[in-house]
Order: sequence, then C-alpha cells, then structure tokens
Amino acid sequence: MRGCWRAAAAAVGAGGGRAAGRGRFPMAKSKFEYVRDFEADDTCLPNCWIVVRLDGRNFHRFAEQHEFKKPNDDRALHLMTRCAQTVMQELEDIAIAYGQSDEYSFVFKRKSKWFKRRASKFMTHVVSQFASSYVFYWKDYFKDQQLLYPPGFDGRIVLYPSTQNLKDYLSWRQADCHINNLYNTVFWMLVQRSGLTPVQAQDRLQGTLAGDKNEILFSEFNINYNNEPLMYRKGTVLIWQKVNEVTTKKIKLPKETEEQEIEVTRTRAKVVPLHCDIIGDQFWEEYPEILAEDS
Repeated sequence: MRGCWRAAAAAVGAGGGRAAGRGRFPMAKSKFEYVRDFEADDTCLPNCWIVVRLDGRNFHRFAEQHEFKKPNDDRALHLMTRCAQTVMQELEDIAIAYGQSDEYSFVFKRKSKWFKRRASKFMTHVVSQFASSYVFYWKDYFKDQQLLYPPGFDGRIVLYPSTQNLKDYLSWRQADCHINNLYNTVFWMLVQRSGLTPVQAQDRLQGTLAGDKNEILFSEFNINYNNEPLMYRKGTVLIWQKVNEVTTKKIKLPKETEEQEIEVTRTRAKVVPLHCDIIGDQFWEEYPEILAEDS
C-alpha cells in the first residue's frame, strides 16, 4: 500500500497533480478547503492603466558598499535598464516603462487581462523578475566588483483611470528625476572638488532654487547642467519598436554543389531605451501607438 501511495505522489510531483485536478478530473476536497475564503479579492479595476513601480530597498547602503560612482554610475543605470528590458520581454502587456536612479515604473495596458488583473500577480511577477535579473546580469556591468549580498526591491501598484492621469504620473517621475539629479550633481561637486563635508554641502544648498544650483555649477565648476548626459537628466524610457535585424543564413541553391551564405532581414519588436522628454506633447505625438486602446 505504501508503495502505491509513493507512486501516486511521484506522479503528482511530476507535474500532473494540480493541472490535472483543475482540468479533466475533479480536485479532491478536504475539511480544510474553507481557508481559501480568507483570500482577498485583489482584482484591479477595469479600464484603468495599471502601474507597477519598484524601488531599491536600502539602496543608499547598497550603493556605498558596492562603491557606486557619485553622482551617477553608468554601470548601475545600465544594469537597471537591462533588468527592466527583461521584465518587458518576459511578461505580457507592458506598454511602456520609465526608470531613474534605483526605481522603475511599468505600465500595463489598460485592457490587459493578464492573470485576471490580480494586483498581487502583477506586483510579484514584476519585482521577482527584476530582482533575479539584477543578480543574473550583475557581472555584465560590474566586471571587477563582486556582488556582496543580494539586493532587495519593494513594489506598489497604482491604477490610473484616464490617459491624462497616466501621462501626469510619468511626468511626475521625470520631474523628480530632474530635481534629484540637479541637487546630487551640485552636492557631489561641492564634496568632491571643493572639499566640503556632506553636512557642509547640505547646508550650502539649503534653500537654493534650481537657478541657484545651476549658477553654482557654472560659476564654480564650469559645468553647464544642460550639457550633462540626457540619461542623468531625463531618465530612461523603454518602448516597443520594430527593428530590422540582418542575419546570415546558409542555403543550397538549385544546381549548386556548395552552400552559399545570404543575408536575411527580419523585422521584430524589440524593447528600445530612449532618453528624452516625456512631459511635453512631442513624445506622445511621435509614438501614439503606446497609449492606443487597441495596441
């Protein structure tokens, strides 16, 4: 009897258990089945844009221990984008993503039916895929820096009922990118080149406006903030674009004895990073398909 039980358990463990139970065969029920009633209904409202935003957990400490360059580390920014591209490629129905510093926002299509629009599924799939990708691709960007401990990311979900609400959300995140980067650029110039302590630099910048910070950069460090890389000032936008890829293929032509190499062009959708303004109308006029209802 024990051998028969083990054989049945092995069959279930091989993958036939839950799938079969929910398919052709009725699932066995027990007196404990009632605990499912405690599961909360977390279905996202219909006809709303679903935004999943993730942030690095304790990334200030993480950046210090892994010796990130200040105020911006290209390796870290490109790694974040690589992880976000992986999320878009692996998961369904993401129309656009936007990232800066240690955060990324993923916008799921308004009419997405993915996982029956369950909020927990959206958030856990995005965060887990991103976090595992961060560890997986770390060595591609930090070749000489060992990953000392696994990073953590937290996530949240926000629903936006109108397209204008969504645009305003993305505008808010890009405005935040500009404000933070301008401050950090001046702050670290004062620390690294003027020799101020972090506390002294903070006191120097207290109460200053954007114009004041620009003046400090230009007059004291000969830096025109408008000439700083767009990736620092604008963040990174990820969109789907059709790209032509040329590959080489070997074929054997009729009446030929040897194979010949020919170039084959294929068009496929690819996640492409852009560093541009998304607050104004120009971006959305140039890429209207992003927010199209039937895209």
